[in-house]
Amino acid sequence: MPKNSQRCFVIMPFSQTSEEHTEEYWTEHFDSFLKPNIEDCGLIAHRSEPLRGDVLKQIITDLVVCPVVVSDLTDRNPNVFWELGVRQSFKQGTVTIAEQGTKIPFDVGVKATLFYYPKDHIKNSKFVKQFKRAIKDCLSHPDRSDSHVLETISGRGTLYEIIRRDEAVRRTEALVSEYKYNSEVVSRIYKYIKKEEIVTDRLRSSSVEMLTTHRYLDEESEFYELAETYFDYVFMINEQLTIWESFHESTVKWFKAMKKQTQDVFKDYEKAPNTTRQRLLALL
Repeated sequence: MPKNSQRCFVIMPFSQTSEEHTEEYWTEHFDSFLKPNIEDCGLIAHRSEPLRGDVLKQIITDLVVCPVVVSDLTDRNPNVFWELGVRQSFKQGTVTIAEQGTKIPFDVGVKATLFYYPKDHIKNSKFVKQFKRAIKDCLSHPDRSDSHVLETISGRGTLYEIIRRDEAVRRTEALVSEYKYNSEVVSRIYKYIKKEEIVTDRLRSSSVEMLTTHRYLDEESEFYELAETYFDYVFMINEQLTIWESFHESTVKWFKAMKKQTQDVFKDYEKAPNTTRQRLLALL
C-alpha cells in the first residue's frame, strides 16, 4: 500500500455481540474480509485499537477527517451507532453495511445499507462489487450527500439557513432600533441649539459598525456604502457633541452647516435596514 494512501476508518464492534459474533469473529471479519476489499480501492483500512493516550479523541478525529468511513451495523451495537452519529454530524462519505437479516432502525435505514452474506458466496460476491463501488463513489464525489444531519443543518432551505436568517432579522431589528434612537438625539440637538442648551447624549453605533465590518446581510454594495456614510456621520456628530461645551460657538456653527446633509443621510439610511428586515421576515 502506498505511503500517501488515504485512510478509511471502519466503525465496528470489538467484543462479542452475539453467540455467533465473538471477539475473534470481528477480528477475522475485519482482517480477512473488510480490510482487503477496502484496500483494493486504494485506501488504508483501519479501526480503533486500545492504544495509550485518549483513544476516544483519536476515534473522533478519525471519524471527522477520514475521507471514507465504513460502518458495520450488524447486531446494532450501541458504540457503532454513536460513532456513526458523530461521523454524520461532520462529514459526508460514509458507507453503511450489515449482515443480511439485521434490522436497521428507521432513522438509519432511510440511507441505503449494503448487506453482506457470509454463508452465500454468490450473493456475497455481488455485495463486494457494490461495496467497492460505494467506496470509490465516496472518493470521486466527496460532497455528495449521505447524511440527513448535514442535509438538515446546512444549505438552502435547511435548519442552518433558518437560524442564520432569524439571526439576521434580530440584527436588523437592532439596526432599526439604533437608528430611531439616533434620529431622536439629532432632533434634540437642533431643538437645544434654539434654546442655547447642550445635548449630553451620544449617538449609538455598535449595530451599524458590526454591519459595515462583517457585512452579514446579503445586500448590494450600494447598501453598505450607505451604511458606511451613515456611520461616518454618527462618528462626526459624536465628536462635535463631545466638544460642544468647550467650543460652543464653533460646534453650533458646525451643526447648522451640516443640518441638511445630516438629514439627507439619515433619511436615506432609514429605508435600508427597514426594507431588509421586512424582506427577511417575509422569508421566515
